[in-house]
Amino acid sequence: MENAPHLSVLPRETIDVLAVRPDVVVVDGTLGYGGHTELLLQAGARVIGLDRDPRAIAAAEARLAPFGDRFRAVQANFRDIRAVLDELGIDEVDGALVDLGVSSPQLDVAERGFSFRNAGPLDMRMGEDAPTLAEYLAGVDDRELKRVISWYGEERFAGPVAKAIKRELHRISDTVQLAEVVSNAIPRGAWPKGIHPATRTFQGLRIAVNDELGALDAWLQALPAVIAKGGRAAAISFHSLEDRAVKQGFTALAHPCRCPPGMPVCICGAAEWKLVTRKAIVPTEEEIARNPRSRSSKLRAVERL
Repeated sequence: MENAPHLSVLPRETIDVLAVRPDVVVVDGTLGYGGHTELLLQAGARVIGLDRDPRAIAAAEARLAPFGDRFRAVQANFRDIRAVLDELGIDEVDGALVDLGVSSPQLDVAERGFSFRNAGPLDMRMGEDAPTLAEYLAGVDDRELKRVISWYGEERFAGPVAKAIKRELHRISDTVQLAEVVSNAIPRGAWPKGIHPATRTFQGLRIAVNDELGALDAWLQALPAVIAKGGRAAAISFHSLEDRAVKQGFTALAHPCRCPPGMPVCICGAAEWKLVTRKAIVPTEEEIARNPRSRSSKLRAVERL
């Protein structure tokens, strides 16, 4: 059962950077089990929560029922934020939030196939709109699998790992067996300290199966079409590829003026956005002690002027 506890990362910092006030409308693009959304609602916001996972939607709706019509859940990928708002008849919102990565309940429930601590199916889907890991591995070739594990997983032994997975795929039926194949493909002397040797490969596969970076890019590209003047967008990332994409996306919105000298007013869009966070906000030592999974989280925000 998916009743594992989940602690929202950077909770108060997130509310602060979004400048939440009563009756603003915020889209939480990664509703999950409702942690950040609950904080937004407590601060007086009206929240539209998006999630690909119907189980998360059901759990969040039960948790947030006391807030009545100030909360609405929609089963959707946050990459489709503009389409969702169109369906709801909403032109613009005051805030948008994404908390990237996998929630604790997804990690802790073996049946979801995200973890190798207990045997689970080769799944890894955040929603029903993605292929299972088994389907992905059956269709991907060695070269692409190596790229995914190297680039998304930042695994330096991606080549041997990819070859081992494809060679042994016929006998891999669960996540524990997959982790064993991955571990055996990495020289024992090169196993990372502090994490399981299959951790990086599992990260890369999860990102590929769910097209996580593609979804993030689509969300970033959609912000000018969904955020109202005075509104803000915030993103919490957990690894360098996500944080790099968020940093570059927000910086591109808040770019220096590129208009020719002598222009009476800015027409290139530079005057429309500003960075709320010049440097990423990271968790305090107290939060890390309370919630070790917050350790690698980084929060960035941007405002439309």
